[in-house]
Amino acid sequence: MLKPVLQLAAIGIVGIGLWKLAAMFLLPALFFVVKIGLIVGLVMLAFWFFNKKSRGKEDTPPPAS
Repeated sequence: MLKPVLQLAAIGIVGIGLWKLAAMFLLPALFFVVKIGLIVGLVMLAFWFFNKKSRGKEDTPPPAS
């Protein structure tokens, strides 16, 4: 009766240890990827916004003389 409970406790302790170890390495990598994605998205938004403004002036016909 005691052996299955001890095995379950040992698996839980190992699982918590692996979770902490993975979090120590994977969480900074995840934040790095999110940060790079945010910077790339902001640059793309800036290009889209400024190209949209310049296109609006080109589409207007010249004044009639």
